[in-house]
Amino acid sequence: MSRLNAGAFEFVPGKSFSYTPPPPTEPLPPPVERPEQTEAPKPPPTISLNIGSSKPTPSHSPAPSESAKPTAAPTPAPAPPVATAKPKADAPVVSKTFSLEKAKTDTSAIAAEVQNVADQTVLEDLYGDVKEHLNIVFIGHVDAGKSTMGGNILFLTGMVDKRTMEKYEREAKDAGRESWYLSWALDSTPQERLKGKTVEVGRAYFETAMRRYTILDAPGHKTFVPSMISGAAQADIAILVISARKGEFETGFERGGQTREHIMLVKTAGVSKIIIVINKMDDSTVKWDKARYDEIKDKLTPFVKAAGFNPKTDVTFIPVSAYTGVNLKDPVTKDICPWWTGSSFLHLLDHMPMVDRKINAPLMMPVSEKYKEMGTVIVGKVESGLMRKGDTLVLMPNKDTVEVSAIYNEMEDEVNSALCGDNVRIRIRGVDDEDISPGFVLTSPAKPIHAVRQFEAQLAILEHKSIICAGYSAVMHVHTLSEEVVLTQLLHYFDKATGRKSKKPPQFAKKGQKIVALIETTAPICVERFVDYPQLGRFTLRDEGRTIAIGKITKLVESGTIDEVAEGVAAVAVA
Repeated sequence: MSRLNAGAFEFVPGKSFSYTPPPPTEPLPPPVERPEQTEAPKPPPTISLNIGSSKPTPSHSPAPSESAKPTAAPTPAPAPPVATAKPKADAPVVSKTFSLEKAKTDTSAIAAEVQNVADQTVLEDLYGDVKEHLNIVFIGHVDAGKSTMGGNILFLTGMVDKRTMEKYEREAKDAGRESWYLSWALDSTPQERLKGKTVEVGRAYFETAMRRYTILDAPGHKTFVPSMISGAAQADIAILVISARKGEFETGFERGGQTREHIMLVKTAGVSKIIIVINKMDDSTVKWDKARYDEIKDKLTPFVKAAGFNPKTDVTFIPVSAYTGVNLKDPVTKDICPWWTGSSFLHLLDHMPMVDRKINAPLMMPVSEKYKEMGTVIVGKVESGLMRKGDTLVLMPNKDTVEVSAIYNEMEDEVNSALCGDNVRIRIRGVDDEDISPGFVLTSPAKPIHAVRQFEAQLAILEHKSIICAGYSAVMHVHTLSEEVVLTQLLHYFDKATGRKSKKPPQFAKKGQKIVALIETTAPICVERFVDYPQLGRFTLRDEGRTIAIGKITKLVESGTIDEVAEGVAAVAVA
């Protein structure tokens, strides 16, 4: 009421209403004006709503666009917090319009970011500031220098001391194997040291300032490919070691060499990134020659691409000398290799993007080894979830209830918990080591892994000398398990031209075809669908020492009810 002018209208009896204007005491406040613009933008200035922007701004408004400049205007009354936008001349017009599509993508991005931050905070609260952990597998043809490279990395990072290396050097010299001493850090058995061939997957651990690493040194000889597959199944990143020496690269890459098969197998085992290390660059036939490096790179790139790796994002080439240690820890000097401008091998590993970990998923840990030492000890990589000391878990497919009595990390130190991605040794109670086989899976009782005898899978036939019909048997390698399987039915084939599934089942399958088949095993095996758990749903089929096919599981055929009825009938006793 204070703003109303009481003497605006005057009423005198006998006279009509008359309006007497008030004396001009003070001018009216000017209307709110926009600040003067130096140059007029193409669209007229509008109030923009940019809901769900992924770019946070310090302003208190709901979600103004970062490109908008809020301008402070003098207002007589408190107004709602709406920013009067003055668009920049170079800002795109699209960013200023509100669209449902943009809001959807932005909000989902924010939700994912919040979830990741929350996960990271929870982990830091529970376990402290733990370094990221990566599992790397060394693969390649025989004598490419895999074990030598692994041994030299352990020495350079201080995991093997100088005195031990000098001892290995003396022993290797006495055995007439002077240049093999570095590989003895990983090849520990007398058989491996005598022949210079890795037989089992060697394990080692090293740490840099930024990350922790577990080395899995896979055998290169074709006789030991099954153990190479079990090593690759536990890895996050593959290091393909290539010998640059004249003749050695060609032998490994030709048909029958292990380079091609190893690339295919690590992709099938679930490795998403590959570093191709061109070793022996210091050899007398190479002498850090760029032409030789480029020749090997050009020959390998098409094959790596055909295996399913993207050469731009998933593949990195790097020249090294594993024996002398050049370009492993410190970058190679210009006087040795003037044309290399990239980083060293360990620097590359430290700055690779981290693989995605399923920390919130149910616990699943395939068993790769087991032995008896003050109780039953199992070894494996935690594929999803996390476990703590004292947890009650289930060992599938036998459904044995076990208790975790101790967890040991790569350094043999006892820890209270193990996260997704960790390679650990676990001492368990409640089951004997004779009742465990490699390929069993330690899982959470709330949501155990599926144990099935039959499943449908999509197969790509890589090579086979004859046709494959229903009833064909081969050895299947899935995570750490190798099991004999039978293709009981061929259900569909995929048309190469259209990529569509056939309605009629094919009579046979031959090299180069993609088919869907029903696969049966003699005993229940622990697997999951590929879409749910890629690591537990992809497999290879091998026969006669060759990789026949790669595949992924699309459907699980559960037959638990029949087995339970059969067990119940077997237990019935007639009085």
